[in-house]
Amino acid sequence: MKSGDLAISRRSFIRGGIATLAGSALTLYGARTFGQEASLTGAQFRASGKSAKIATRQLRGDLRYLDGSGGNIIVLPGPDGILVVDSGLATSESQIITALSAISSRPLRHLLNTHWHFDHTDGNEWMHLAGATIVAHENTRKRMNQRQEIPAFSIVLEPSPPAALPTVVFAQSHRLLLNGQKILMERYTPAHTDSDVSVFFENTNVLHTGDTWFNGYYPFIDYNSGGSIRGLIAASSENLQRTDTQTIVLPGHGDVGSRTDLLAFHEMLIEIRDRVSALRVKGYSLAATISAKPTEKYDAKLSGGFVSPDLFTRLVYKGV
Repeated sequence: MKSGDLAISRRSFIRGGIATLAGSALTLYGARTFGQEASLTGAQFRASGKSAKIATRQLRGDLRYLDGSGGNIIVLPGPDGILVVDSGLATSESQIITALSAISSRPLRHLLNTHWHFDHTDGNEWMHLAGATIVAHENTRKRMNQRQEIPAFSIVLEPSPPAALPTVVFAQSHRLLLNGQKILMERYTPAHTDSDVSVFFENTNVLHTGDTWFNGYYPFIDYNSGGSIRGLIAASSENLQRTDTQTIVLPGHGDVGSRTDLLAFHEMLIEIRDRVSALRVKGYSLAATISAKPTEKYDAKLSGGFVSPDLFTRLVYKGV
């Protein structure tokens, strides 16, 4: 893998949340780790969270989302206490508390995780200690409770502290009735990881897809966590089945969108998968496939995140 494939800007971290250094580009390829205990790069990873600017944005009704630390965080205030979806970076605790306090004076009581990745669960511990019950797929707890590696970025994560682990887990689906909202969590076909779930707010027709959808960026597929391009396409199809023309859709990373945006993403995945598959059937090596630029049609629109066209091609090639 070329080290240049993984050069990451501060902006793409704040929007993408998987790896960066505050204030400058960093090439992650090499013998570096992001540990739960702060190694050099672990400390730098969290350092960006300390200075993260949290923006509060409207969704529909009482639903809002926080943008700026790790993945997008949904907030639902109400008499049952504040509910959030995903917890961002632990070092953004003070900014997130300030943002939540501006939304509601109610205590934090519920945290739903869309999957296990660090940029979506790093704040779990402080949120749990603040009083939140953590709900997630059973594989989220399993992976957080064990040492994990993300080879594409040379990331190693030691087991999360006990207080960060989900306290309520499920295998396929889980329903909640909180703050006047019917909320459905459903497992995806293993896609980005094997712990992905959607969170659907039925009353307001708002869907949080977690990292099964990156809006405006090439997605990351974590094969080491059970993800695959085939699974991501299947999960993308599931997103289309779970939405209609009125659904507001929040991705794990990127701006809020609609079913139309989901469809464009789905068609892109299929088109690039088919192109890479055809090249591989012809006997193209990985290097030759990358040189053929199967993503070129979409590069201007989707290469602004932490997954470059070359890296995305590598991820697709691995799964076809």
